[in-house]
Amino acid sequence: MNDTDVTKSNHEEVPEKGPRPLPEVLLWRALRLRCPRCGEGRLYLNYIKMNDCCSNCNLKLKREPGYYLGATYFNYGATVLSMSAMFLFFRLGMNISVDTILWPLFSFCLVFPLLFFRHARALWLAFDCQFDRSVLDEK
Repeated sequence: MNDTDVTKSNHEEVPEKGPRPLPEVLLWRALRLRCPRCGEGRLYLNYIKMNDCCSNCNLKLKREPGYYLGATYFNYGATVLSMSAMFLFFRLGMNISVDTILWPLFSFCLVFPLLFFRHARALWLAFDCQFDRSVLDEK
């Protein structure tokens, strides 16, 4: 075996990397709950259970413990921004008293994060893929 055979065999083991997805493509894939690498595989098996890896490209979706902790920031931020916008709309735009809108907004703050957590995780994964490009190169 000579040097060209070693180079050739090493080259054959490394898959060619495709073009990097644009940030808006990553965002769109996250909102659709799709794999950030290929955009085809579903992130979730059902409403709560996340797939271990992408069914299309085998990107590892189940990460180390604590990886998706950053998704709580996305979830919290979306909850605060939407709740604040609703408060300003109802209080200043429609002139509804604080006593009237307090409990509906409190209920919203309890329910919305439960409904949004899947998208928060998907956004966190897309965010990580955008800033740590090695995530998309994993097998």
